Amino acid sequence: MASNQRAFAHKLSKTHAADVRRNVAKGGLVSPSSTSSWASDLIDPIEFEDFLSQYQLLVDRDPLRSILDIPPGDVNIDVIQRPIRTLKPIVPEEPIDNLSPHVQACVRCYTSDWQVIRYQHRNLSSSVGNRASIARPNQSSPRQEFETDFQGAPSETCSEYDILSPTNSSRHSVISLSSLSSCGDTLTPRNSWASLDLRQFAGDPLIPEILEHAAPEALDQLNESRRQVERQEALLTLYPQIDNEEPIERRLPAASPIEHLGHRILIKCLQLTLDIEVEPLFASMALYDAKEKKKVSETFYFDLNPEGLKRMLGGHIPYSDTSTMARGCIIDITQPSADLFIVVRLEKVLQGDLNECIEPYMKDDKNRDRTKATAVAVCERLGKYRQAFAWTAIYLMNVINGCSTTDREHEREYAGSTSNTNSLDRKSSSGGLEQLRRRAQDMGTLTRRGSLERREKRRSWSPDHLANTLDSFKPITLTFSTFFKQEGEKLRDEDLYKFLLELKRPNLNIKKLKCIPATLKLDISPCPHEIKNCLTTDLAKIYPHVDEKTRPIKELLEFPVKKLLIPHYTYRNLLFISPKELNFSNRTGSARNLAVRVQLMAGEGEQHALNNIFGKSSCPEMANEAYTAVTYHSKTPLFYDEIKIKLPGDIANNHHLLFTFYHISCQKKMEQVSVDTPVGYTWLPLMRDRKLVNGEFCLPVMLDPPPVNYSYIPADVCLPGTKWLDNHKGLFTVSIDAQSSVHTHDQSIERFLYAYNCGMTGTIPVRYGEAGFEEELRHSITGLAGARPESIIQNLPVIFDSIIQLIMQPPRISGVDLLKIENVSFEALCLLLENISNLEDLQTDQHGRNGFLSTYIQFQCNIPHPLYASNESSPVYERGAPLARSNSNPDIEVAYMSPRNLDRVASMRGANVEVTANINSCILHQKLALQWVVSTGRPKDLSMENAWFLFDLINKSMVEHLARTGNLETPRRLRFNEHFLDDITTIVKSVTTEIIAHSTGEVSRAHKINSALAFFLFDLFSIADRGYVMQLLRSYMKQVQTKISLIPDPSALFELKLQLVRIVCSHEHYVPLNLPFATPFMSSGASVSPSPSVSSSTSQNSFLSGPPASQERASTFAELSSEYRQHHYLTGLVLSDLASVLIEMQSNTLHSKAVDTVRSLLSWHDSDPRYASPNARRRVAALYLPLLSVAMDVLPYLYHFSSDDSQSTSNINQTVALAIAGGIPNSDNLISSRKGAISSDVTRNLLLCVLWVLKNVESDSISHWLGELSSTRMATLLHLLDACTSCFEYKTRRRAPAHCGYAHAQVTQDVKSRLEDMILGQGSAREMMQRRKGQSTEKLRWRKEQMAYRPMESSEKPRDEMNFDTHLEGHLATEASFIILDTLERCVNTVAQWDNQQTLIGLALTVLLHALGKNQSTTVLPHMFASQRSLVFKFHSALFDEESDHCADLCLLLLKHCGSLIASVRSQAAASLYLLMRQTFQIGNNFARIKMQVTMSLSSLVGTSSSFSDDSLRRSLKTILEYGERDAELQETTFPEQVRDLVFNLHMILSDTVKMKEFQEDPEMLLDLMYRIAKGYQNSPDLRLTWLANMAQKHMERGNYCEAGMCLVHSAALVAEYLAMLEPLPHLPAGAAALEKVSPNVLEESAVSDDVLSPDREGGCLGFSEGGLLGLLEHAANNLHSAAMYEPMNDIYRVLIPIAENNNDFKKLSNIHGKLQDAYTRIEQLHGKRVFGTYFRVGFYGSKFGDLDREEFVYKEPTLTKLPEIFSRLENFYAVRFGAENVIIIKDSNSVDESLLDPDKAYIQITYVEPYFETYELRSRQTHFDKNYNIKRFIYATPFTPAGRAHGELYEQYKRKTILTTAVHFPYVKTRIKVVHRVQITLTPIEVAIEDIQKKTKELATSTQQEPPDPKILQMVLQGCIGTTVNQGPLEMALTFLLSDGKPLTKHQNKLRLCFKDFSKKCHDALKKNKNLIASDQKEYQKELDRNYKRFTERLQPLVNPQNLTVMHISPHKNRGQETALRW
Repeated sequence: MASNQRAFAHKLSKTHAADVRRNVAKGGLVSPSSTSSWASDLIDPIEFEDFLSQYQLLVDRDPLRSILDIPPGDVNIDVIQRPIRTLKPIVPEEPIDNLSPHVQACVRCYTSDWQVIRYQHRNLSSSVGNRASIARPNQSSPRQEFETDFQGAPSETCSEYDILSPTNSSRHSVISLSSLSSCGDTLTPRNSWASLDLRQFAGDPLIPEILEHAAPEALDQLNESRRQVERQEALLTLYPQIDNEEPIERRLPAASPIEHLGHRILIKCLQLTLDIEVEPLFASMALYDAKEKKKVSETFYFDLNPEGLKRMLGGHIPYSDTSTMARGCIIDITQPSADLFIVVRLEKVLQGDLNECIEPYMKDDKNRDRTKATAVAVCERLGKYRQAFAWTAIYLMNVINGCSTTDREHEREYAGSTSNTNSLDRKSSSGGLEQLRRRAQDMGTLTRRGSLERREKRRSWSPDHLANTLDSFKPITLTFSTFFKQEGEKLRDEDLYKFLLELKRPNLNIKKLKCIPATLKLDISPCPHEIKNCLTTDLAKIYPHVDEKTRPIKELLEFPVKKLLIPHYTYRNLLFISPKELNFSNRTGSARNLAVRVQLMAGEGEQHALNNIFGKSSCPEMANEAYTAVTYHSKTPLFYDEIKIKLPGDIANNHHLLFTFYHISCQKKMEQVSVDTPVGYTWLPLMRDRKLVNGEFCLPVMLDPPPVNYSYIPADVCLPGTKWLDNHKGLFTVSIDAQSSVHTHDQSIERFLYAYNCGMTGTIPVRYGEAGFEEELRHSITGLAGARPESIIQNLPVIFDSIIQLIMQPPRISGVDLLKIENVSFEALCLLLENISNLEDLQTDQHGRNGFLSTYIQFQCNIPHPLYASNESSPVYERGAPLARSNSNPDIEVAYMSPRNLDRVASMRGANVEVTANINSCILHQKLALQWVVSTGRPKDLSMENAWFLFDLINKSMVEHLARTGNLETPRRLRFNEHFLDDITTIVKSVTTEIIAHSTGEVSRAHKINSALAFFLFDLFSIADRGYVMQLLRSYMKQVQTKISLIPDPSALFELKLQLVRIVCSHEHYVPLNLPFATPFMSSGASVSPSPSVSSSTSQNSFLSGPPASQERASTFAELSSEYRQHHYLTGLVLSDLASVLIEMQSNTLHSKAVDTVRSLLSWHDSDPRYASPNARRRVAALYLPLLSVAMDVLPYLYHFSSDDSQSTSNINQTVALAIAGGIPNSDNLISSRKGAISSDVTRNLLLCVLWVLKNVESDSISHWLGELSSTRMATLLHLLDACTSCFEYKTRRRAPAHCGYAHAQVTQDVKSRLEDMILGQGSAREMMQRRKGQSTEKLRWRKEQMAYRPMESSEKPRDEMNFDTHLEGHLATEASFIILDTLERCVNTVAQWDNQQTLIGLALTVLLHALGKNQSTTVLPHMFASQRSLVFKFHSALFDEESDHCADLCLLLLKHCGSLIASVRSQAAASLYLLMRQTFQIGNNFARIKMQVTMSLSSLVGTSSSFSDDSLRRSLKTILEYGERDAELQETTFPEQVRDLVFNLHMILSDTVKMKEFQEDPEMLLDLMYRIAKGYQNSPDLRLTWLANMAQKHMERGNYCEAGMCLVHSAALVAEYLAMLEPLPHLPAGAAALEKVSPNVLEESAVSDDVLSPDREGGCLGFSEGGLLGLLEHAANNLHSAAMYEPMNDIYRVLIPIAENNNDFKKLSNIHGKLQDAYTRIEQLHGKRVFGTYFRVGFYGSKFGDLDREEFVYKEPTLTKLPEIFSRLENFYAVRFGAENVIIIKDSNSVDESLLDPDKAYIQITYVEPYFETYELRSRQTHFDKNYNIKRFIYATPFTPAGRAHGELYEQYKRKTILTTAVHFPYVKTRIKVVHRVQITLTPIEVAIEDIQKKTKELATSTQQEPPDPKILQMVLQGCIGTTVNQGPLEMALTFLLSDGKPLTKHQNKLRLCFKDFSKKCHDALKKNKNLIASDQKEYQKELDRNYKRFTERLQPLVNPQNLTVMHISPHKNRGQETALRW
C-alpha cells in the first residue's frame, strides 16, 4: 500500500550499510525512527560475512557462541548405500564393460549408491519438520483448577473441594431463620439472629503475611520469586496450532526410491490329490481380472506329487533345482479390483482323448491296476509332453471379505458339506454342480449384501476398502473338492473370462461343465513383511535367505491393468511368450497332436539356443527350450502356456525366437523311431526398428527348416526358394510381453538412446555421417517431448542422467564439440519437465513439486564431475567409520563423504580459487545457470514453469561441487565465481518479474514460481555468501514493493511476498542469520571490546559491540528502525510485513498469513533444543522486541472478545482504542477508511506472540524498554495487556449444571456495570449501533466487560483428546496470566518513578481488576491477590479517584471471590478485603465509602450471580471477623467494632436474598422477592437503585421490555427526588411527580425523607446526578419503544428536553426529536393494528402454596396469550414442584368453596379478565392504547341459572360480573399484582338480553362506518344478525321479553324495545351499504338478505311498536342489597 495512507508514518532516507557503520564509528547518532518507518523504505542488508568476521572475537567469547553462527560441517554429502531386498544386486550376466552405454547407464542407475546432501540441522527447520515433533506438555502434569469447572450442586462441590464447608443442617437453619413472607410489604427484624448465626461457621485459614506488616519492597521480591515457581517453559506448545492446510514452508523431503510392492498375498499350496493316484499331475496358478479381461500376474508352477509319482518321469527330467520346487508364491496386487480370481490349472502327461482319460477319476474304477500300468507306459514314452486336464477358480474378494467378517480360526479347514463360500466341495458330478451353483449364489448374495446393507461395512467394494482388506484379512485355509474338466476348444482367454463371470453370477451355462473329484488345499494370508527363503521373479535370493535346500517361495511378477507410473528400481530384462493359437487345417499329412517348441537363439545353429528359459516345476532352473501343452487330435489347437525368458543385456540383430511345431504320436507305432515329428517352423527377431518386439504377432509357418541367415529377416518376408504353409498366411498367433527396465518400448526414447549410444561410443552410423549425426542427435533430443509420459516416468533416472551428461559433456567428433547441444538438451529437459508436470495421475505437493522429480534430484541424480573423477580432490570415505543410518530412512546405511585437507586457513588460499576458475566450463550448475539466462521463448517459459526443479538441481550441483573440491568449509565469498553469481542474480530478477506478471492473472502459477524462488534462496543460505543472498532477497522485495505501490489491489502480490519471506525464514539457522549479538538488548555479558582491525577505517567497534552510548540508541532496537531492520534483516522483514498487513490491508487472509509467520517462528524456537536454555531463549526473544510496538500500533483494529460471542463480533471500540494508543479522536470517524477488522483467530495468535516475547525477553531489557516509553505508549501497553487478559481467559468445556444461584440469569456483565451504562446513556440501541460501526461516542471509557474470550467450538474429538485440549487450555490461561502479571508489575515499578503517575497507576489497577474478574486458576489467583494488595497499599489514592470506579470494582471482585467454592481463593479474597478496610481506616478517609461499596457489591452479586455460594461467603465473613479479632495493632481502636458491624450487616443482606434461590425457576415469585427486597431498601436509595436495575435486567432477559422500562422509570424518579432535594433547578424535574404521567406508580419514590437522601453523607448517593438521570430516562424510553409503548415516550422526553436545552446539547435534542418522530410515525402506521398484553386472574388455594394460599393476582401475559397457554404453563410448573397428581386446575370462574377442597391438593383457578372503566373514564380513554395503559380495574363475567347450571333458557339466564381492583396500575415493575378489592354485579335475564343486543348493534355500526369499507366483514356481521340460521336469536329475545299482553312495559322492557329499534335501523343501514359494495355475482345473495330482513322486521314490528305503550317506573334492582347498580 502507499505510504501516504498513514499520517504518522515518516519516510526515512535510504541508508546504506557502510554509511551506518561509518556513522557509528565516528560516534554519530542515527536518529531513532518510529515503528512506522516500514511503510516506505527498503533497507540494504548488512554486509554479513564482513560483519561476522570482524566480530569473530566477540562471537567466540560469547557464552552462547553455538547459536550465533552456523556450526562447521552443517552441509555435507552423504553416500547412502542403495537399499535392495536381494542378497546381491540384480545385474546382467555379461561383463558390464561389454555392454552398450545405455545399458551401462541402466545398470549403474539400478545398482549405484546415492549421493545425498545432508543438512546437519535441517530437521530443526519447519520446512521439513512436523508439528507433531514439537514437544507438548506432559499430560501427567497437574491439571490447573478453575472454579468454573467445579460449579455443580452445592453439596457435591463442597464435599469434594471444600472440606471446611458447613453441614447441610446449618445451612438449612439459616434458611429457616431467614424465611420471609414472599409478598408482604413489611420487613422481618433480622438483628436478633444474624450475629449468632454467623459465629457458628468456621472460617478459612488465615494468611500470616496479612498481620505481619512486612515492608512493601520485601513483599514485592517475595511475590516475584514465587511467581517464577513451576512455570511452563514453552508457551506456544500450550496452544498447538491446528493446521487446516499444509504450512506454506513445508517442503516434504523427497521419498527415497524403493522397489514397488503392491498389496501382497501369500498363497501356500498344501495338498493336491485325486481319488486315485496313478499318475503325476502338474499344477499352475495365476491371477486374473475378469472385468478387465486381463491376466494380472505371471504363472506360478507348483508340484505336489508324491515322490513315487515323480519318479515316473525320471527319464525326461534329469534333475530338479531347488528354485523349481516352490509350493508357495506371493502375488502383488497394485490395483485392487472386485473381480479378481485365482485360476488353478491342472495338466497331465499327454495320453490321448481327455474324455477317456478322466473316466477312471469320475467313477470307481475296478481296473485300477490296468490304469496304473497305462500311466506308467505313457509317462515313460510321452513324459516330455503335457495336455490340459482340469481347472478351477477362487473368487479372491469373496475369500478375503468372507473371512474378514466372520470369526474363523487361522488353521480351520472347510471341507465336506461346510457352507463356506470358498469351499467348493463336489462329491459327484451332479451333486458337485448343485453345490457349486449354491456356492456361487452365496457369493452373489454376499456381493449384493455388501452394496445394500450398510451395517456390513466390510462388504463394500470401494478401492480404499479393498486395499485395506487385502492387507488385513484373517488368514484362511481353503479346501476344494472338485475341478472343472478342461475342454480343448475352450482354451481361449475369452472363454476363461466368460466362465469367471458366470462363477461370480451363476447361470444355467455353468451346468454344462463336468466336474472331476479332487482335493486342493490352499493357505491364503496377507504376506508378512519378512519371508525367509524367498526368490524374486528373476530367481534372485531375497534377504533373509538362510537355507539353500529349503523349498523357496516365489514372488510373481505383476502385470498391472494400467501401466504403473513408477520409475524402475531394479534391473529386469524378461520376456513372456504366450502362444495363442495355430491353424494347420490346410496342412496335409499327419499333423494333429501339435506341440510348439520355443527357443531363444543367439545364432542359427542348435548350439546357439540360449539356456535362458525359466523352468516350470520340479525341473532344471533354466532350459534352452520349452514346449506347449498338446490338444489331442486338433489341427487348430489353442494354447494357454506362458514361457518366461531372461533376455541378454545387449540384444544383437541375430537374437530371435525360434518356434518349431511338432506332431506328437500318442499311440505307439512300430515303424516310428521318435514320438515327435517336426511339421513347421517360424521365427521372430527380438529387435525391430532398433526396438524390442512387444505385443501380439501372427506369423506364417515354413514347412522346411529355415535357410541360412534367416534370423536377420523377419518371418513375414517371403524368402525365395522356401515353402510356406497356406501361401505364407499368418497361421501362428503369439503374444510377446517384455517386462524390462532396459527397453522402453517407446519409439522416441529408443531413438534418443540409440543416438546417445552412438555419441558416447563415438560409433557414428554410416547412413548419417558426421554432419547428419549431429542433426539426428538434435532431433532425437527434441523428439523426447513426444515420448509417452508413462515411459518417461518409468525410465526417468536414466533419461535425465543422459540429458545432464549431454549438457555437461557433449559428444566429441574428431576432437571438436558438437555445437548447440547444450541449449537443445536444456530445452528438452524443460519439455520433459513440463510433460511430467501435466500428468494428473502423479501426486504433487502444495508447491507443484513432483515427487518423482524430487526423488531423482535428491537421490538418483548422477551429476558428472569429470575433472575430479580421479585426482586428489576426489571424495574419500573415512576409513573404519561405520555406516550410519539415514535420517529419511532408518534402514538405509550412510557413509559420510569427508573432503581432504579441510584446514580452514589453508583453504582460503588463492590456489583453490584458481582451480575453481579453471573448471568453470565443466560444472553443471554454471552450465544450467548460463542456459537459463540465455534461454528465450518457449524454453524460457518452460524453465519458469519448472523453476523449482532447475533451482534444486543447481543447488545439488553446487553442494556436490564444493564437496568434490573440498571447499565446503572455505569462506563463503570464495566458493563461487562472480560470473555464476551474476547469472543467479539475473535469474532471480527474471523470476521475480515472472512472478509479478502472473500475480494478476495466473495466480497459481505465480505461487508455484514464488515458492521455487523462496526455497532456492532458503538453500543458498546454507552454502553461499549470506550477504549476497540477502541482496537477492532485497532485489525481490524492491521489485515487488514497487509493483505493490502501483496497483490498486495488491493483495495477491502481498500474499506472495509474505509466503516467500515465511519460506526463507523457516531456515534452520534463521537465528544466526539475524546476527543475534552486538546490540543493546543482546549483551553477551563478556567485557570484551572487539577490535578486529585497528587500522580499518570501517571498523564497526560501535555501540553494537557493547552497552549503548545513550538511552536513545538502545530504543532503536526495540522499534522497526532502519538500524534494527538492517542488523536483524530477516526478522525485520517479517515484522515490517506484519505491521504493513495489519494496518494497511483489510484482507483477513493476509492478516492470518502474516501473524502465522511470526507464530510459526516462535513455535519452532520453543521446540528447538538449541534454544532450550533460558539464556538462549532470551537472546532469541530479543530479536522480536519490535513486535510489542507493532501490537500496540494495531491495537485499535484487534478483534473485540466480548463476554458473549453471540451478542456481537465487533472489535474494540475504535475511538477508545485510538485514544489509548495515543491518537487524537476525530468527531466524525477516525478510521472511516478501515473496512474490516482483524479476526478473532488472528488477534489471538498475535497476542500469543506478544506474550511469548514478554515471557522470554530478559527482564532487564523489558524494564529498560519500559523506561523509554512515553506515558501514552505505556497506557497503550497496559490496554494491550488487558486485551490479552480477555483473549486468553479460560472457558470450561463442560456445561456446568445449575448452581445454587440463578440458573436462568445468563448475565454478561455485573449489575454495577449495567447501572453505569444506564447512567452514562450507553445502553441505547443507537449507542450499540454506533459501537458496532466504530463511531465515536460521547464519552471515552475503557469497557472492562467487553474483553472476555470464548474459544471456538471444537469439532467432535475423542474424549482423551478433548480432555488433553482442556488440560492445555488451562495451562495456557494460567501461564498467560503469569506473563501479564509479571509485565504489569514491571510497568508499575517503572511508572512509580515518574512524576505524573496517577492516570497510569489507575489504568494498571483497572487491568489487574479485569484479570481478577476473569476465570483464573487457583495457581495464579494467590499471586494476583498479592499483586493487588501490593498495588493498593502503594497507591491507595488511585483507588479512590473521583472519576474512577476502582473502589466499586475492587469491592465487587473481592466479594465475588469471597463466595468462591475453593478455600484457597476465599482465603486470599478475605485477606485482601480485610487489608483494604484496615488500610482505609488507618489513613483515615473513605472508610464509610468502603462499607457502602461492599454493601452495594454484595447486593448486586447475590442478586445476579449464578455461581455464587452463600455458604462460602459466610465463611469468608467469618474469616474477616477473625482477622479483626487477631489484629493486635488496632485492638484499641473502633476498627474491630466497625468490622463486626459491617460483617453482620452483610450477613443480613445475604440472608434476605438467599430465599430467592428457592424460587429461581418461578419468574413471578422471583420478581416478587426482588421487588420486596428493593422495597426494603427504600431507606437506602443506592441499593434500591441497584435492585431496580436487577429487576430491569431480569425483565429484559424474558422480553418484558415494558416492565423493564417501568423499573428504569422508577429509578429515574428516585434520582429526580434526590436532585430536587439537593438543589432545585428550573431545568430539572421537580421530583418523582414529574413522571406521574408516565406511571402513577412512580409516586412511591417520593416517599423518601430528607435524612435518607442526605447529600452530605460521605461517599453516598453515587450515580445520583444529572447524567445519571439522563441515562436512566433514555434507557427507559428505549425499552418502551421496544415494547411498542410509544405514547409514554413523549412524557419521558418532556423531562429530558429541558435538560438537553439547558446543556445546549443539540445532538441529543436532535436524537430525542428523531426518536419522537419515529414513535409518532409508528403510532400512525399501526393505528388499529396494535395489540397489547393479555390479563388473567389467578387464584391459589391450598396449604401447599404457603403464603400464596387464598391469594388472587392479576397476571399480565404477552400479547395474544390464550387461556390454554397459561393453563399449561402454570400447571406444568407447579406439577414439577408439587407433583402432577397434587395440582388441580379449576376451569370455571365461579366462587370457590374452600370447604369442599382437599387440603392436600394445590388448586389454581385461572380466569380471563379485561380492563374495566367507568363511563366517565371512557371519555378520557379514547384510543386503544389508553384502554390498555395505566389500568388497575378488571372485569370478568360468569353466566349461571337459578338451577345451578351455567347456561339455560333465555328467561332463566343470569350473569354475574366481577370487578377486581389491583394494588397498583399496570404496567408496573412486576408482571403480576395482588388484587386488593373486588365487587360483584348480577344481571337479570332481560339485562343479559339488553347487553347482547347492544353488542350486536355496536358491531353493525362499526362495520358500517368502517373506512375504507370491508365487504367481507360487513357481510359476516349481517349474516350473524339477520341470516336465516340465526335470526331466531334476536327474534327469540323479543318474543321472550317483549310480549306484554297489554300490560305496561317495565323500564328494562322499554330499554330492550328501544335497543331492538336501534338494532333494526342498523341492519337496514348495513344492508344499504352492502348493496353499494357488492359485485354483480352477489346480487342474489343481496336479495336473500333483503328477504330475511323483511321477514325479521315484519315479525318484530308489533313487539317494538305496540299500539298501547305504557312504561312502568319501578326499579328492577330493589332486591340487590348492597351491590352497586350497573351503569349503562
